[in-house]
Amino acid sequence: MTSGQNGRRGRCALRCLSAAAAALLFAGSLAACGPADSGLKQDTAAKLQQRVLSVSQAAAGNDPTGALNELTALEADLAAATDNGTVSDARRRSITTAVAAVRADLNDVLAAAAAAAKTAEDAAAAQRQAEADATAAAAAAAAAEANNAAPAPVAPAPAPAQNNGKAGKGKGKDG
Repeated sequence: MTSGQNGRRGRCALRCLSAAAAALLFAGSLAACGPADSGLKQDTAAKLQQRVLSVSQAAAGNDPTGALNELTALEADLAAATDNGTVSDARRRSITTAVAAVRADLNDVLAAAAAAAKTAEDAAAAQRQAEADATAAAAAAAAAEANNAAPAPVAPAPAPAQNNGKAGKGKGKDG
């Protein structure tokens, strides 16, 4: 693994941890809820805190997609709680603002991971192309070497047999 890959992984992990920290701060704001005048019923606060914990665990586990899925579930629970009156509109807005911030952080993590994957794939493709080019150059050099080799010596054709114009006049010829 190259130091560049380590740096990218470190930044992704740092972003996930930052998202987890934001989610934990969000959980802390929910924990302060209790009395009815806070705009959030205690049982609803506990349910939303559990969702926030799931978001935090996924983010801390370097699973931004899972964290986003948990955020979506949190938003659905929040909408249901708002509809049934266990969350005030003011509290819903503050929670929605926190959710949007965490979602933005997680989307940044996913975008950075996608960019890193694309960069790695581009580097791998460039490496494969360089290897193919080197192989082709070696083959071309071998072919050129074979074409430039000294030609094999050619043996002269055998000289025709000489009969000094006496063909057919030999001794012992019948007559």
